[in-house]
Amino acid sequence: MAVKLIIPPAVDAVSLTEAKAHLRVVSSDEDTLISAYIKSAVEEVEGWTGRALIDQTWDLYLDEFPEAEIKIPKPPLIEVISIKYDDAAGVEQTVLSTDYYVDTINAPGWVVPNLDSGWPTPLDAINSVRVRFRAGYLSTDSPPQDAVPSDIKRAILLSIGSAYEYREGIIVGDVLTDIPQVSERLLRKHRVLLGMA
Repeated sequence: MAVKLIIPPAVDAVSLTEAKAHLRVVSSDEDTLISAYIKSAVEEVEGWTGRALIDQTWDLYLDEFPEAEIKIPKPPLIEVISIKYDDAAGVEQTVLSTDYYVDTINAPGWVVPNLDSGWPTPLDAINSVRVRFRAGYLSTDSPPQDAVPSDIKRAILLSIGSAYEYREGIIVGDVLTDIPQVSERLLRKHRVLLGMA
């Protein structure tokens, strides 16, 4: 199982304005540096939690259909766009959306075949099944960042603050860490692991 980012988020989970307010920075002299810290902190938090924070599109690659459900990584799942597979002749086919059900409520989300159809039989090859999906927190009437849970945003801001203040990372015991311990505590309840990096 592997994933590939197809369409990245349009914005970061924390805006430059929010980060600068947290850092108490008023000038624009370090905007480029702070923006880099935002990107790094968001990537670190998304990687550590296994979540997508802002609407983004991914492809999930499988070597075959599972016996039952397909667990979709990077919750929260917004939608499954398509499920494609290579048939026995190596020709790409699309599973009809009426042939499966999608659960966007659970984390991780998952997809199960319609009882009448079941999953088709793909070519016995690497990456012969591909699921395209959208994931992330959605906000319909405000900036996308407002939909991200406040404790996740706080953890990102703490990581940005730590990077800005120390610039070299923090030593905890004998370990160099990029996520401050308080941030890790804030994020722990949001962590979803599916055996993927």
